[in-house]
Amino acid sequence: MQKRKLGNTDMEVSPIAFGGNVFGWTIDQEKSFEIIDAFVDAGFNLIDTANNYSYWVKGNDGGESERIIGNWLKQRRIRDKVVIATKVGGRGKSADKPNTTKKHIKQEVDNSLMRLQTDYIDLYQTHYDDGITPVEETLSAYEDLIKEGKIRWIGASNITPGRLLQSLEAAEKYNLPKYQTLQPEYNLYERKNYETLYEPIVLKNGLGVMNYYSLASGFLTGKYRKDDDLVQSQRGKDVQKYLDERGLKILNALDEISHEYKTTSAVVALAWLLHRPSITTPIVSATSLNQLESIKQAPLLELSSAALLQLDQASEY
Repeated sequence: MQKRKLGNTDMEVSPIAFGGNVFGWTIDQEKSFEIIDAFVDAGFNLIDTANNYSYWVKGNDGGESERIIGNWLKQRRIRDKVVIATKVGGRGKSADKPNTTKKHIKQEVDNSLMRLQTDYIDLYQTHYDDGITPVEETLSAYEDLIKEGKIRWIGASNITPGRLLQSLEAAEKYNLPKYQTLQPEYNLYERKNYETLYEPIVLKNGLGVMNYYSLASGFLTGKYRKDDDLVQSQRGKDVQKYLDERGLKILNALDEISHEYKTTSAVVALAWLLHRPSITTPIVSATSLNQLESIKQAPLLELSSAALLQLDQASEY
């Protein structure tokens, strides 16, 4: 499988990343191991998680996803074959707001390393920027961790365009580590925010983009078409906002193109992302080997310019 360079780092990653938010939430450790094994066996290598996944589940404290990945790493002993990305600074069971202070980051990295059972994290990301802590303080924390060998590269996820630019400028001015990746929400439905506010920054700075909600919480698979369909899964409540005229227009285009290429809507939606010039590796989750097929097939699908135009027009904002 052809790998893609992630930003201006030395990391070569698969064209799709696995979203580890499902570990310890919708699938247990045994099923998680089965999915990760199949993902890696298919030639993929990037697994994304966060220190707070999945604190929102009753009985969980947060860190369940990292712990499952860590147990898998310990058993499989192929640490050098995978790229592990995790995040810090987001809300948690005992934290009702983001925290990107130096003290918090340096405390949390050790917790993540312990759960992941590894000596280093390949990509450490600001999960939610708190908007208060000076960006220099946050970057200085990462500088210390890089020098200590605990992390290799840094990225950002939920951060305003202004704070992202401040961070990039501060990194240049004070010779601090620079964000090399951005993890925004982006898919065929949610286009405007990323394309108008973030993509220019991404292209100017050569950032690698690993977008989340690549299939719009499952909406772009086509299984949600009316309100009655929303009870099919735990994510149904997140999909209702897509059930409008534009959303159904997008599904119709996906139906036509998937029929033409004899594949599924999910594969086409992911292939569209992979054709976007600023997208490096969309993040996708799966809870079954059957769902994993979309991840495996998407990089193999070469959409025609006509198909891409049809999707662009159907999803115009």
